[in-house]
Amino acid sequence: MAERDARLESFLRQAGWDDALRAMLAGDASNRRYLRLIRPSTAERAVLMDAPPDKGENVAPFLHIATYLTGLGFSAPRIYARDTDAGFLLLEDLGDALFARVVARHEEMQNSLYSAATDLLAELHRDTPPDGLAPYAPPLAADLSGLAHDWYATGAMDKPDRAARDALTETVDAAISAFAPDCDVLVQRDYHSENLLWLPDREGVKRVGLLDFQDAMLGHRAYDLVSLLQDARRDVPPDIEAQMIARYIAATEQDALDFALSYATLGAQRNLRILGVFARLCIRDGKAQYVDMIPRVWSLLQRNLTHPELGALRDACACLPEPDDALMARLRSKCATNPTL
Repeated sequence: MAERDARLESFLRQAGWDDALRAMLAGDASNRRYLRLIRPSTAERAVLMDAPPDKGENVAPFLHIATYLTGLGFSAPRIYARDTDAGFLLLEDLGDALFARVVARHEEMQNSLYSAATDLLAELHRDTPPDGLAPYAPPLAADLSGLAHDWYATGAMDKPDRAARDALTETVDAAISAFAPDCDVLVQRDYHSENLLWLPDREGVKRVGLLDFQDAMLGHRAYDLVSLLQDARRDVPPDIEAQMIARYIAATEQDALDFALSYATLGAQRNLRILGVFARLCIRDGKAQYVDMIPRVWSLLQRNLTHPELGALRDACACLPEPDDALMARLRSKCATNPTL
């Protein structure tokens, strides 16, 4: 730790920010941490990203996508300084006005914020994606949906069932291959209310500040819209969800029925994955607060599975237990008890 602290001080000194006041910012589900830096003389601000390579972090993807997004005129953080080997970035500070916070204080702004975020996706999806992105192809997406079995179901019931997992992932693969196979746009993969910032002094889609896009891949155009409107962290009103889907369809001239099926299919896949990720964050990583969001994710999954074309996937998901109070308590009791399950 002392060696890393020394390298951090050297980085800030070379960047001219070593005299700045420092305040910890809320982190995310990764091993990264963020510090707000404020120069006492000018009140100028920046954000330090500390992404330790020895903990599996790599700032190169963030740099790649941030450069692409800012090059197109979107409001991703500008890069002021970097030490890619050590995992330090000095970034533009886009503020604290996360969508989730703004809507909590000003519910009347909900339509405006979600409209801007939807318009951004429509505009982004008109551009050619950057080079070097891996496809979020059906087999990969299906395997990640298996996290619902690996960590959520197995963590709750202690009864791993490989056949049930295989049936689930094979059915997800078949559904995505049939209903949402395209991998032709950049998908940020965590495009939701706690990764979007409201920047009212800017214009158009530039009012949407972008964070946490380093895991971007090539995927289907419905994926980030699902991330936005089926938010694991807050309830998006059904009328807002319906309006934004219609807004996106109109802006991009999609077939409404086909898009609705793609949206439901990818919503099911995404919520299966999140069920597993949230259970894993508790059991493996000691972050029990993520268990509290599991009932919402379960409800979103069930909503997607009501699509009449997803009957086979609905049947395959029958292997997963409903998150009642007893199951939730069991997951919490396992917090940080098993690093591998």
